[in-house]
Amino acid sequence: MPSESRKPRMRPAPLLFEPAVPEPPDERFFDLDDLTDPQEVLARSTDLAEAFRAAADRAVDYQAMAAARMADPNRFDHLTTAQVAERAGWGEEYTAKMIEHGRKLLLERGE
Repeated sequence: MPSESRKPRMRPAPLLFEPAVPEPPDERFFDLDDLTDPQEVLARSTDLAEAFRAAADRAVDYQAMAAARMADPNRFDHLTTAQVAERAGWGEEYTAKMIEHGRKLLLERGE
């Protein structure tokens, strides 16, 4: 009787076909593609553009606050401006401005 360690290993059976990949749904940009009235397209796309700008501005503020927190010399694990720049993929001059902007925002928030 062969021992457990000497039994031949079972190998999985090879696939004879590729599993079906579901078709991606039609990409619609906020249903603007379905609108036919140019005035409605203009109004809705303008609303979207304003919303995206506001979201982008807010995201940049969060980036600045995060950079300021990372560079805070009171933190035991603080980073230099160059280290923050490397992590964020920014230039050092831009990073320094973002850190300063973030510090102002944090002060406004009472942090």
